[in-house]
Amino acid sequence: MPSPFPQRAERWRLRRDTLRLPRRPLVMGIVNVTPDSFSDGGRFFSHQAAIEHALRLADEGAEILDLGGESTRPGAPPVEAAEQLRRVLPVIDTLSRRTAVPISIDTRSAEVAREAIAAGAQIINDITGLSGDPAMIDVAAQSQAGVCAMHMQGTPQTMQDDPRYEDVVQEVRQYLAARRDALAAAGISPGRIALDPGIGFGKRTVHNLALLSNAWRLHELGCPVLVGHSRKGFLRKLLGDAPVDPLYGTIGVALALARQGVQILRVHDVAAVHQALVLFEAAGGMDP
Repeated sequence: MPSPFPQRAERWRLRRDTLRLPRRPLVMGIVNVTPDSFSDGGRFFSHQAAIEHALRLADEGAEILDLGGESTRPGAPPVEAAEQLRRVLPVIDTLSRRTAVPISIDTRSAEVAREAIAAGAQIINDITGLSGDPAMIDVAAQSQAGVCAMHMQGTPQTMQDDPRYEDVVQEVRQYLAARRDALAAAGISPGRIALDPGIGFGKRTVHNLALLSNAWRLHELGCPVLVGHSRKGFLRKLLGDAPVDPLYGTIGVALALARQGVQILRVHDVAAVHQALVLFEAAGGMDP
């Protein structure tokens, strides 16, 4: 049966590995090695706790592990590269020897990306679209790492102050197309580039919903689509005053994105999302 998304990317080339991208999305497990994450409150801030958590996520079905040493929640202050490295390098070094699951470094610092890749990371996941640090594109091109370029309006300190768009889907799509082209022109193979619409990064609830319901349009850009909606605040806003467990909303959105052929989902609750996706696929949920 022909794909309902004929331009949908089917592979993502990383520094050493190439990931096949079947109809069921790959699960990227989040490992926040920070004391101030919005989602887990620093529960995995120690090196040993972060390592154990990452290995548990791999056992639960994570196909990528995304490590970060700097919180990017709204209003979060920047963290110096030296401190990010102190937080993440021992974790990456250990994980690269204990699991075959590809490791991603979530950073906007070229220095952090360079050292993380030397320690074993294969992906650079940059919320600035590789535009925040002038040296980041060179690090990505020279290392041949996979990259994820995200859209963000503003900075983590300002992004939720007053985000505005005329047509959020078209504007985000245009930005990601421009970043894809700029990265390719700088020597980063298009097959190594994934694109992220940046749910919750300079967007109101209405913007997030428009991007999520139109995620399929990003396949036209020819790159893998990565979405990080997990435990975001808009999930609670949509349910009003009802008692909310963000896991349920995270799963619901994950299934909607799977239906649209999105290739990678960045989530905290790997076991629940992975199992939901497996059963959704088995029951025909991803059939066109």
